[in-house]
Parts: sequence; structure tokens; C-alpha cells
Amino acid sequence: MIRMNTCRVVMRIGLALTLLAALAGAAGADETVSVGGSRVALIRPKAIRASVILLPGGDGAINVGDHGDIHGLLGNQLVRTRNAYAARGLAVMVADYNTDLKAAVDYMSALKRPVTVIGTSRGTIRAAEGIARGARPDALVLTSGFLSPESGSSSNVMSILGSPSALPRTLVIHHTSDACKVTLPAGVDPFIKWSGGRARVKWLSGGAEEGDPCQARGHHGFNGLDGQVVSLAAGFR
Repeated sequence: MIRMNTCRVVMRIGLALTLLAALAGAAGADETVSVGGSRVALIRPKAIRASVILLPGGDGAINVGDHGDIHGLLGNQLVRTRNAYAARGLAVMVADYNTDLKAAVDYMSALKRPVTVIGTSRGTIRAAEGIARGARPDALVLTSGFLSPESGSSSNVMSILGSPSALPRTLVIHHTSDACKVTLPAGVDPFIKWSGGRARVKWLSGGAEEGDPCQARGHHGFNGLDGQVVSLAAGFR
């Protein structure tokens, strides 16, 4: 009986290793590329279905090494889930704080359209600033966003764009219990109304709230809900 159980364990481990190897092969390898003079991390799957540009929150400084390795904002919701997007066949660019979004969209368009920009927290402000300067992604996903004055900040997507005319098809993903004072849930509905039909919202609930409500381990960072966020964002094109 012990020998049979041991064989089963070995088979299961072998199967798990095989699956992990297959996923790693499908996701491709990390690399560092220069986009408009900014170093960004890129994951290029072997078979690309579409492309995403991830704009992390905070100060946006991901500190890219020479081989696509990231040394800053590792806990950020988009940074920590970047490989999950690649595993879905998406070419993934993790942009730095000073990356020119128009140049980034052009770069990813050459790899595979459609190109979706996904910004979280202060990354939603960088997304709006890039669009205001002429970036034209095919779609936009705003998670835990600085959306409207009601979000709690005078600097927000609405104030930066001024008009929804440049807004691409947009998905807002927001936690019902986001307690961060600059991304309050109250800011979502005014933004959706302002968008004139260009944006829709998907509310999430549950997960865990730990520490600073504006940081990655709170509801603001969708702690415990990564799979749901990736599924929604990756499927929106």
C-alpha cells in the first residue's frame, strides 16, 4: 500500500511539473526593451492573441533590470499578476512611470492588436494623461481608479480628459469596499454617466483587507481576488 501511494504521489508531482512547464513555455520569457527612451518589461508569448499594457499604481517606478526582471512595486496588483496575463496568450508590457503611452501603444500594436491599457490606482491617472497626449489604445481598463471628483481627488480621469470623446471602450473594475480616500466607490457612477456609454463597471466584493487601505494588500489592491481581476481585464478587448 505504501509503495502504491508513493507511486501516485510521484505521478502527481510529475504531472504538475509537466503542466508548469507547459504554462511557462506558453507564457514565453521576460525581456527588457526600450520604448520612447524608457525601459519597460515585456513578456512575449509564443502565440500572441492580443496585447496589454500594465500601468501600476504608486510612484510607478518598477525598476526594470536587464532581463525583464522587476525590482519595484512587486506587490502591486498589476505587477504581481503580469504572468497570469501572459499565460492567457497576451503580450504583456509593464510600463515604468515615465513611459510614453503613445509610444507604448504603437510598440504593442506592432506585436498584436487589439491593445488594451490596464491601469490601477495612480496608474489610471497616467492612462488618462497618455490618452490626453494622443495615445489611442483599442480598449481601456481602470481598476481602483481616480475616476471623478467624487473619487476623492481633484486630479482624476474626468478632469484630465475634460471630455469623454477620446475615451476608448472602457471597463471600470472597482471593489465595493475600497476605503482608499482617493478612489472611493462613490466616484464610479459619476464617471460612468460622464462617459456617455463608453464605459461600464464591474463591481467586486470579498477578499481581504490588511494594513493601509490605499495599498496593495487592501480591498483597493483586490487582495485575494487576483484571478477575478485578471479574468475580467484580460477578457475585455
